[in-house]
Amino acid sequence: MRSSAFLALATAIIKGFLRDRASVFFAIIFPLMFLVLFGGIFSDQSQSKVELIEVGNVSLIDDLPKEAKQAFEDTFEIEHEDDLEAAIRTVRKGDADVAVQMDGETLVAHYTQTDQVKAGITQGTLRSFVDGSNVAVSGQPPTYSFESQPVEDDSLKTIQFVTPGLLGWAIAMSASFGAAATLNGWRNSKLLRRLQLSPVSTTTVVAARVVVTIGVALVQMAIFLGLGVAAFGLQLTGAWPAAIPLLVVGTLCFMAIGLLAGAVAKSTEGAVNMANFIVLPMSFLSGSFFPLEGSPGWLQAVSKCLPLRWLNDGMLDVMVRGEPATAIALPLAVLAGFAIVVTLVAARVFRWETT
Repeated sequence: MRSSAFLALATAIIKGFLRDRASVFFAIIFPLMFLVLFGGIFSDQSQSKVELIEVGNVSLIDDLPKEAKQAFEDTFEIEHEDDLEAAIRTVRKGDADVAVQMDGETLVAHYTQTDQVKAGITQGTLRSFVDGSNVAVSGQPPTYSFESQPVEDDSLKTIQFVTPGLLGWAIAMSASFGAAATLNGWRNSKLLRRLQLSPVSTTTVVAARVVVTIGVALVQMAIFLGLGVAAFGLQLTGAWPAAIPLLVVGTLCFMAIGLLAGAVAKSTEGAVNMANFIVLPMSFLSGSFFPLEGSPGWLQAVSKCLPLRWLNDGMLDVMVRGEPATAIALPLAVLAGFAIVVTLVAARVFRWETT
């Protein structure tokens, strides 16, 4: 009897979800729009070069050894100009980053200070080529050598960083909104009371809602990853299946947040708005739309207190960073802790009837 009641409730919840076009749109289509948008923007993104104008004959650049010349051309986008004043005007207007000329044996660089970071990189890079040329001319072998090794493989693209964050946001939005709307809607329509008086146990009702929500989350994951791989060249690392249990626990965590919103709010609209008020700022503070590495330290500390940051980082580790499956252990524990605490709070403030 429990099995048939569970299946009946689960089927009813799924049908209700599919018939509600707004729920389908915000759970699946709306997040996919962001994936397509970001995927289209970043799919052909290449490393930005420093725009350099070579004024006249710059012997230092022209006489670079073959390997050094290749490295120089990989770093700078070179244009040629015979008029120094015209080159300086171009740099001053921001249409180029630096103009270089030879003054005897000295390489003179005329650079723009509009972008202080790029100006520092430009000067440091040019100095390194000058130093290398001096060593080559002196005939003395350098004391030190340099070797670079990327920490990701050459196939890594920006879309691989964007996809886990957008997926985390989609899961958070769908689970919290669905739980908030369902709880409040069932309470206001007196359906909760009817279910309480029916032979169906509370455990069966809760289990049906949880299973359907997790099922929707897994469908979201399959669509996101499938579209990312097929359309934007997304490549997943070997431990990516470890993201599945993390996604399941993350779904439970945000269901708990939705339950809290549904328990506190008086109306379905109020419950959804409250869930949105919690999830939307959290998505910006948790790196769902942009990386947080360059943000202030206090902001990064605040983000560590948010469950969505742990969900995003955990999926990022095992999906694209090449971390082993054990990397999800801490995020999994944090999300489970959030889910338990918030569920207990929601149960504490829940009332069967709106007052």
